[in-house]
Amino acid sequence: MTKLLRHIPFLKAVFFHSISAFGGPQGHVGMVLKTFVDRRRDLTKEELMEYISFCQLLPGASSTQTLTLIGYKRGGIRLAVLTLLIWIFPACLLMGGLSFIVGDIGEGAVQTGYFRFIQPMAIGFLAYAAFKAHRVSIKNTITQIIMLVALIGTYFLFKAPWVIPLLIVCGGVATNFSDKRIPEKEVVKPKQIKWTNIWLFVLIFAMAGLLSETARKQNWENKKPYNLFENFYRFGSLVFGGGDVLIPMMLDQYVVRPTSERVIKKNPNLIKVDREELLTGAGMVRAIPGPVFSIASFMGGVALKDEGPRIQLLGCIIGSVAIFLPSALLVLFFFPVWQKLKKFVVVFRSLEGINAAVVGIMIAATLYLIKDVSILSFNPISLMNIGVICGTFLILQFSKIPPPFVVLFCLLLGFII
Repeated sequence: MTKLLRHIPFLKAVFFHSISAFGGPQGHVGMVLKTFVDRRRDLTKEELMEYISFCQLLPGASSTQTLTLIGYKRGGIRLAVLTLLIWIFPACLLMGGLSFIVGDIGEGAVQTGYFRFIQPMAIGFLAYAAFKAHRVSIKNTITQIIMLVALIGTYFLFKAPWVIPLLIVCGGVATNFSDKRIPEKEVVKPKQIKWTNIWLFVLIFAMAGLLSETARKQNWENKKPYNLFENFYRFGSLVFGGGDVLIPMMLDQYVVRPTSERVIKKNPNLIKVDREELLTGAGMVRAIPGPVFSIASFMGGVALKDEGPRIQLLGCIIGSVAIFLPSALLVLFFFPVWQKLKKFVVVFRSLEGINAAVVGIMIAATLYLIKDVSILSFNPISLMNIGVICGTFLILQFSKIPPPFVVLFCLLLGFII
């Protein structure tokens, strides 16, 4: 307990980050860098780049995994779990509560008012993070080439779930063709790797599938919670690409599949959600701070809303736990393995290319997001968007103003204008 007490300032920083980190994973990177690297110095820029690179290789919520690793670095498993819970709780609470009032909110409501300048602000944060990462990771010709390839590939295939893991793996392979920069003798041989802990992740996956299928075949009275847990645990285990991929998967599972006669015949009482409800949640999750994966809290509640308030609340809890549990298990079990693996010279050299690919991905994400923001219309809003993007970047680069104040200013600006 005493050991945890000394981490209270860090946990307070995590909490304030959780209630101010708007803009999705793209914006979160810049805010993490500003808060935990530049201001608090919990880790170095090089370590943050390594964490981001590692998390991009895993399925699940990458920004959540990155923050969990920062807690793990500072205080081990206990602090990592506390960091995770504090980070996801505000967003899950808001999105779960929204599932009880979803009928009163329209999809377009989140595109105006307070939140109109949140996306330009997120672009400014991401541009800042990309600029900082470029200075750390791009140091020679091969890393410049990898960065450009990753930038172009990500920009044109942004919504393809396989593109980011593929580019990262290719970047790591490319820097292994030469041993001049990192010769074999400079790397210490690692100890033997233990793989036993990963079986917990596999066991939960198998048990969730078995219980869900048994509940369906035997038509259990309360089968939907079992089905819901299996759905979200599977999503959290298989989704690469973050919320942009998770939302289409939920659309297919809960909106499209229930209209198929073949599926209905096989499972007549399957979980079904209206398209408008899903789109409302998809819009609102972009307008609140915290992880985009918190939309699972909303979807869990909406999916079970016809079962009564208590079961609906249970659906919110199931959605929250099931979607983030695989991310936590994977990152906390594989990171110690990664720490040992990277001592192999092959993996150690790969980090140079992996980090370069991540920089290209960050720049591509910045450019991709700019497409959806009005900056070329030459009207007052367009000029304000440009001002918010540039202003956010300059404030982060040249001032010590904490990120939450930048968020509050953008929300206030949206309210005034």
